Amino acid sequence: MKELALTLEDTQWEKTEITHDRHVARAIVVDEEGFFYFVRVVRDDIFGNGAFIETAGGGVEVGETPEEAIHREMKEELGASVEVLCKIGTVSDYYNQIHRHNVNHYFLCLVTSFGKTEMTSKELEEFELSTLKLTYEEAFEEYKRCAAKPWGVLLANRELPVLEWANQWYSIKE
Repeated sequence: MKELALTLEDTQWEKTEITHDRHVARAIVVDEEGFFYFVRVVRDDIFGNGAFIETAGGGVEVGETPEEAIHREMKEELGASVEVLCKIGTVSDYYNQIHRHNVNHYFLCLVTSFGKTEMTSKELEEFELSTLKLTYEEAFEEYKRCAAKPWGVLLANRELPVLEWANQWYSIKE
């Protein structure tokens, strides 16, 4: 399948200026039974209030490749060791509220084992990150539910096409 290449605008908040770019490594994580793994993030900040579904992942550090960041982020947020099956593609999007352009590098990963998460205190206390194990249909519905709020719209617009791509690829391979 052809890699995704999407560019999305933030239609929830007014765009004034973009002051910085952030490269982010994200993954659609699946197990051999076909379950998908996400993080639940709880927000009460400039983006609004609520609990949202999001792919695991985070910023690519200096000197790190997106694939290296995937392995580190999956251990941190999901406690998972993964095998990268393929690159899904790149989604460019904007967070106008914080004047940021995101370059999201998405990968499809298969869980090889689970251990303890290595989340930061900010992730645990401020964002209350936790793991979600869902079927494709449950994940799709959860993104739709979260899209009732502005930040949820940004997440759903960015991640539903990626989830659909991954589900199609994974279904073809079975």
